[in-house]
Amino acid sequence: MSGFRIEHDSMGELQVPADALYGAQTQRAIDNFPISGLHLPRPFIRALGLVKASAAEVNLSMGHLKKHQAAAIRKAALAVAEGTHDAQFPIDIFQTGSGTSTNMNANEVIAHLAVQGGTKVHPNDHVNYGQSSNDVIPTAIHVSATLTCSEQLLPALKHLRKTIDKRARELRRIPKTGRTHLMDAMPITFGQELSGWSAQVASAVERIEDALKRMRRLPLGGTAVGTGVNADPKFGPAVAAQLKKLTGVRFESAENYFEGMASQDVAVELSGQLKTLAVALMKIANDLRWMNSGPLAGLGEISLPALQPGSSIMPGKVNPVIPEATAMVAAQVIGNDASITIAGQSGNFQLNVMLPLIAHNLLQSIGILANVSHLLADQAIAGFTVNKARVEQALAMNPILVTALNPLIGYEQGAAIAKQAYKEKRPVLDVALEVTGLSKDALKKLLDPLTLTRGGIHEK
Repeated sequence: MSGFRIEHDSMGELQVPADALYGAQTQRAIDNFPISGLHLPRPFIRALGLVKASAAEVNLSMGHLKKHQAAAIRKAALAVAEGTHDAQFPIDIFQTGSGTSTNMNANEVIAHLAVQGGTKVHPNDHVNYGQSSNDVIPTAIHVSATLTCSEQLLPALKHLRKTIDKRARELRRIPKTGRTHLMDAMPITFGQELSGWSAQVASAVERIEDALKRMRRLPLGGTAVGTGVNADPKFGPAVAAQLKKLTGVRFESAENYFEGMASQDVAVELSGQLKTLAVALMKIANDLRWMNSGPLAGLGEISLPALQPGSSIMPGKVNPVIPEATAMVAAQVIGNDASITIAGQSGNFQLNVMLPLIAHNLLQSIGILANVSHLLADQAIAGFTVNKARVEQALAMNPILVTALNPLIGYEQGAAIAKQAYKEKRPVLDVALEVTGLSKDALKKLLDPLTLTRGGIHEK
């Protein structure tokens, strides 16, 4: 038994690994929830450390902690925030729905570190002073999601958009066959096609930034049920101000603690915006896959960078692996959002009781979206090449170009020309020359693909 020590809590004594920084309440949660092996992620533990460090600073200023206690707690909490002790947070995400076990895990680790440094600190009476798991965990969700979006996701999306815009400028004068219903349609340029992707990403950034305005409002100060019992009324706003100093993010105290603790509407809102982004990225990824399909039997409009062999049995096969990975990330985010939606409904009276699940899924969605956005930009969009001969051949044979003649010859004659051109596998210009009485020069001008990408009515 030399590998263990005895710890105690309000329920009695139990054994804890001798080298663990946590105590009895953490060990009980480890024993009670051997479910998934999934733990709350690094951004959440970082946020938890930042909250505890800020709370210690505020409690010192309000006279609730002695200087040496506050200093020891702050030092230990910042070490937790920096990731020095991540291995000391082993509790499964499928635990008590308030996240009480994880809050106490942090309190115990920070207190233990303080004691190691020579300062007697109690997990509940000092580290958790003026706090409850019921306001700490929702606050950590808000802080972690805000920081991860601001530091990782939004920069990644802006990089993706910048990459798309650069390629759009490079390809602005290269026309291609447009497609609706996966069928040939009027021409557009590659630049126009990519501009649609860019606008989707820009809209996603706007939506996420708007949701973060509400995510920055913190419910800390509500303590057990939202009334703020055992907390100084100035505690919540003061901690928000301290977090702003530590992070540079404009955190503020929530106007209504009851909303911030009983509901997770803001997390549901942000997750919904992440889902919308996922839908946009899946659309972009699938466009790339279709355009790259082939090289002989597909569209073959572009060639994506060759990154790895595509088959264990078919030599020479190369697959669109980055768009495929993007589509899988999108699917995961959409699934995470479904779970978060259900979890958001689980606010009963004064507390939501699926907080660890919300934290895990929300942060996973933010992280994988950020990572795959960088990959999509750098490993797919930045380096694809246009197969101009294939694109020009398809344009020349596209019978839908006859649409440009509608104002001159009418829809019915145009339809007849398109059907004949398709049936005889001839360019629409050749068929129109035979049946319309228009000159070749006029038809070339009217049916010029690049001209048609500018819209409007093209007169004889």
